[in-house]
Amino acid sequence: MAYFLRLTLFIIFLVNSALAARVSINVLRLGARADGRTDVSKVFLRAWNSACASTRPAQIYVPRGRYLIRGPIVFSGHNCKHSMFIRIQGTIVASTNYNLIATNGNWIKFENVNGLSISGGIIDAKGAALWNCKKSGNNCPAGATSIGFYSSTNVVVSRLTSINSQMFHMIVYKCRTVRLRGIKILALGSSPNTDGINVQLSSGVSIFNSRISTGDDCVSIGPGTTNTWIENVFCGPGHGISIGSLGWDLHEPGVQNLTVKSVAFRNSDNGVRIKTWARSSNGFVRDVLFKNIAMSNVKNPILIDQDYCPNNQDCPGKVSGIKISNVRYQDIRGSSATPIAVQLQCSKKYPCSGIRLQDVVLTYKNQAAKASCANAGGTASGVIKPSGCL
Repeated sequence: MAYFLRLTLFIIFLVNSALAARVSINVLRLGARADGRTDVSKVFLRAWNSACASTRPAQIYVPRGRYLIRGPIVFSGHNCKHSMFIRIQGTIVASTNYNLIATNGNWIKFENVNGLSISGGIIDAKGAALWNCKKSGNNCPAGATSIGFYSSTNVVVSRLTSINSQMFHMIVYKCRTVRLRGIKILALGSSPNTDGINVQLSSGVSIFNSRISTGDDCVSIGPGTTNTWIENVFCGPGHGISIGSLGWDLHEPGVQNLTVKSVAFRNSDNGVRIKTWARSSNGFVRDVLFKNIAMSNVKNPILIDQDYCPNNQDCPGKVSGIKISNVRYQDIRGSSATPIAVQLQCSKKYPCSGIRLQDVVLTYKNQAAKASCANAGGTASGVIKPSGCL
């Protein structure tokens, strides 16, 4: 017992020593104004460059207040000497003029950073005006992702809140070893294309203890994503946790080794979904586990859709080339908002294989829901309601 006490005290000493050793860079002391009206972009970049060039590990500190970043901003880690640390207690806001960022891919972008920690804070992209523009049918820009991580490694983002993104809230692209925890994402259920977290061409991404309410996929997994873990996430409203859309390109890297565990969906359009274009492709989805999932009034609790082709355009063969195999659904329970709770609509050319259902109990209006399957092969075990699909 004494040994463990000494060890604990030693670890606390090391952590405190490490924190004390960091250089602290307060953006207010560099001239930032926390009034929400004065553009702080240059000050934030000055703080980043100073931390990047520091011979000692440095932490950028954003105190309470509102900080306006009017246009797109890029934080590059090309020449950083140490891992980068950012602690945010304030709120970062975009301009009410959505055109200042809406024609760019990202509002706040981090690229080529090896070792990045962001904790706390709120980012508010004020996307409602652009949503309304899109709904009106006018010629509107696509909008910007609120915060993006590109070609980076060893990234930790904790307790960050993103509200009212113009488009995606967060994107992880070509990254390795990314941990997102305690993330909150908030947008109206009617907000268009506001995916919560989008992951593409990345490996070793984990999402824990997060709450996502938005107008599109809560989490979307794109091509080339491997070794991904999603646990203890709440989704709703939104379009569920989706693999896809996949298969737009003929030559496309696959998705494999994904675990979605202890997730709750409420009033969402979908629960766990795999969506592929009805086009030729050499991509794949394999080794996926959906486990311990709770559904509450979800329109499509379990869905594989390999016939995706909006308006029947750009799908010359109307057959998906994505090969889906070894997908397990374990301990999935709750209620469906539609009579068909399990839909496995697989490719006619490449049927799904190795689909496994275990202890799946889904109801519709307090009665057993229905299932619909096409070109799906696999097994069922335990308690299965609805039954008779595979």
